[in-house]
Amino acid sequence: MTQPNCKSNINTGTNANTKTNSETQTFDHIAFNNNSISNNFFNHTDDELDCFAPRILNWFDQNGRHDLPWQQHKTDTPNPYIVWLSEVMLQQTQVTTVIPYFKRFMRSFPTVQDLANAEWDTVAEHWAGLGYYARARNLHKGAKQLVESINQTGNFPQTIAGWEEISGVGQSTAGAIVAMGLHGYGVICDGNVKRVITRWAGNDHDITKSATTKELWALSERLTPTENSGDFAQAMMDMGATLCLRRNPLCQQCPINTDCIAYAEGKQDFYPVKAKKKPKPSKFSNALIIINPKEEVLWLQRPDSGIWGGLWVLPLQFEKKILGKSVVSTSEQDTAYETENSVAEQIIDKWISDNNMVTTSISDGLFDSDPIKHSLTHFDWYLQPQTLVLDSKQSQFITALLQKADINIIWLPIAKAKATLGLPKAMLKVLEVFD
Repeated sequence: MTQPNCKSNINTGTNANTKTNSETQTFDHIAFNNNSISNNFFNHTDDELDCFAPRILNWFDQNGRHDLPWQQHKTDTPNPYIVWLSEVMLQQTQVTTVIPYFKRFMRSFPTVQDLANAEWDTVAEHWAGLGYYARARNLHKGAKQLVESINQTGNFPQTIAGWEEISGVGQSTAGAIVAMGLHGYGVICDGNVKRVITRWAGNDHDITKSATTKELWALSERLTPTENSGDFAQAMMDMGATLCLRRNPLCQQCPINTDCIAYAEGKQDFYPVKAKKKPKPSKFSNALIIINPKEEVLWLQRPDSGIWGGLWVLPLQFEKKILGKSVVSTSEQDTAYETENSVAEQIIDKWISDNNMVTTSISDGLFDSDPIKHSLTHFDWYLQPQTLVLDSKQSQFITALLQKADINIIWLPIAKAKATLGLPKAMLKVLEVFD
């Protein structure tokens, strides 16, 4: 492999943010926080390790993204609230998806105090559709924790350890907040970073293993400069998002291709190594659109814990769960029935059965063979939309029955529910078919 040139200013394409030669910065002399790490631990020489950050920073200066609404690297007074909010949203979610959600959050909750003081239903409605809803619950809880910290100390947490005490903030997120939101020293090792450094270092160990995680964190710490670690963090994110892609990486444009092991071996697609996932089970449920005489639909608020915690959903009727061609469980089994259906759904299902009511498919049987599919982390959920129209007496009875069990319910027309409730994306898919 060719020895890297730390002073090279790589400019591989035109960019609205690209600087002229006279404006271009060079990062020739960078200090690293590597006193406790032996270079013998890594696959590269001292020079190659030391030259990694300068090349990344020069590339970022010329070709990186500099217009994201949460970026703080161009200001002398960074706002950690903005970085924290964006980092939570960006977990498992692409930048293009996050931007409109981030902007709406900032309009509605411009400060952490605004977010902490907001009602959960308002926060949930703002988050609806972004997925991984535990993040929203942690965000709201974390805002309250941050306000408490500010009230006690006069400021946001100033250390990685302090940020890791905030709900939903792990090691990498804390490092990003300190580096980008406080302009302090912070190290990140998220999915993008792992992809870049496993390819560059030729690390062929399974990244799902804790031992590999420790190796990658050690390498990230070795590569991260003590100064400009915020720029470096953003640069590494940009590398993973724009050049070192999962498929078809743009290696010819990469600033570290001269000593990238994966590139030299022509094995970019081999890295990162990850154990093959076990097949996901599939769950089948009816999605009940229960309508009262005012043409309002019944909505249930999910329990705070579990899938879609705190969001509003249509009542569901669990039918079966399968793995491959094998049936894992059915609604006929008491344990599965009680596990898969919430208390509210069990009440509704029993009431429908006791009164010999019949739900109606909204598509004359079409969804019997082709239900709506919604993929979650641990299983695929197939939903069959069904309608049930109630008279005034019936709607009053089921309302009283649910309220007696302390179930949070609301009757709303579909349009108003979409506009005012926090609905998971699966419910929006059902409503699209119904509309």
